[in-house]
Amino acid sequence: MKISRFRLPCAFPFFVFLVLNFACAKQSLTGSPKLSENDSTYIVPLDGNAFVTTIANDSRETISKNGLVNWTSEKSMISTYVRINKAGTLKLTLNTNKANNETTSKIKVSVNDKQKTITLKSNQGPNHIVGDFKVDTGYVKIDLQGLTKTGQSFAEVESFSISGNATSMGVIYSNDPEYYYWARRGPSCHLSYTIPTTENINYYYSEIEVPQGSDPIGSYFMANGFSEGYFGFQVNSQNERRILFSVWSPFSTDDPNAIPDDQKIILNKKGNDVHTGEFGNEGSGGQSFLKYNWKAGTNYKFLLKAEPDGNGKTDYTAWFFAPEINQWKLIASFKRPKTNKYLTGFHSFLENFYPNNGYLERTANYKNQWVKTVSGNWKKVDQAKFTVDNTYKAKQRIDAIGGKNQNGFFLKNGGFFNELVTPNSKFIFENSNQNPQIDFNKLP
Repeated sequence: MKISRFRLPCAFPFFVFLVLNFACAKQSLTGSPKLSENDSTYIVPLDGNAFVTTIANDSRETISKNGLVNWTSEKSMISTYVRINKAGTLKLTLNTNKANNETTSKIKVSVNDKQKTITLKSNQGPNHIVGDFKVDTGYVKIDLQGLTKTGQSFAEVESFSISGNATSMGVIYSNDPEYYYWARRGPSCHLSYTIPTTENINYYYSEIEVPQGSDPIGSYFMANGFSEGYFGFQVNSQNERRILFSVWSPFSTDDPNAIPDDQKIILNKKGNDVHTGEFGNEGSGGQSFLKYNWKAGTNYKFLLKAEPDGNGKTDYTAWFFAPEINQWKLIASFKRPKTNKYLTGFHSFLENFYPNNGYLERTANYKNQWVKTVSGNWKKVDQAKFTVDNTYKAKQRIDAIGGKNQNGFFLKNGGFFNELVTPNSKFIFENSNQNPQIDFNKLP
């Protein structure tokens, strides 16, 4: 299932995480299904667990449902990841699709930079013993690099078989085909905020700073999530970045054309150069985005407003503060029918929507959260709960953490790092900042 918010790769929203239990956890943290009760061997399919991590200019290598295919360039590197729960010896076998023609390939296999060279001959069958490797606990990276070949490609690699005493306490990898796409994207993670007031809230303010080097293509940093939508920014390509604001229709469907007229999201107004329309495939509703070249290492501000219109509808408006021009920019204002409420359900999240970059790490600092009550009082938000998606819960991948640091709260995912934070952990950050100084009358 490919998620696309603007008919382009985009973010998977927190709302879908809450309601879309398309699969459930099938294994414990300490184990994955074995071949048999008496067999300590695990089959790690490349589809779901591998990435082309070094890509040559003429590269054709692809991770597909058949594993690694079109492996033609000796300059490319293919990396497969599996988490080991016990230090020890890892026994490794490479499993290929049997070639139609007789071919011979020499390849290099590296496990955490320890290398072995093996020769693959098609007439020897599909299973090729690589050898033994000493490994520590945590994620292990298995690299493949082609050296020489007599055929058009080095091989089609389906999977690795791993065994040895390093697997005796179980391993973690993506073993469920329903999760392969999501596992390659990596687990999404979230911060759910506790609001320090029972008054109605009409403004929600927060800031995000993405550290330099933590913004690979496919990253979506969602700042101001609320019960009816989301607001944040993302990296779409090498040359394009976007500020996004969307509101779901109250009519539940993935097809925007199925929404009855009286439940469609209505555009009130939009900012200069902002694109607006509808979205589907993950719920449906009104969408807006501004192409804006935001930069890692810079602090950005987000402001969201909700106000019932008195006729059974609520207006949601989003502004983005651009420090490069020192002014607030209107993204859009939408009217949501069959809604009579102020802001609720405050959260942020971090995700990757480009599966080929799922091996790269991304992180962001989520800072200085405030809410403003309808009576005009600013309230600082100082408590957040760290939560994860179904990919993590099903133990297909667990490289996602969240918590607090010197700046406020943070989230990190991707990269197959080994640090763990228990999901549903709560964190308190003592925010010493003054409330936001905003002249609401001068907002565009």
